[in-house]
Amino acid sequence: MLVIGRRPGQYVVIDDNIIVKVIKSDEGDLRLAIDAPRSIKIVRGEIYEEETLKQA
Repeated sequence: MLVIGRRPGQYVVIDDNIIVKVIKSDEGDLRLAIDAPRSIKIVRGEIYEEETLKQA
């Protein structure tokens, strides 16, 4: 796992086609903008865990 610090307006690029940008950062809260091809499935962590438990 890669852990990096980013400030609002900064971003990371994954595999040349996914951009994750910090758009807002408040005390304890963070908002991210994710730009990715439609073929990439993006799911919030709690939903992913629910789906994984249902499949088990």
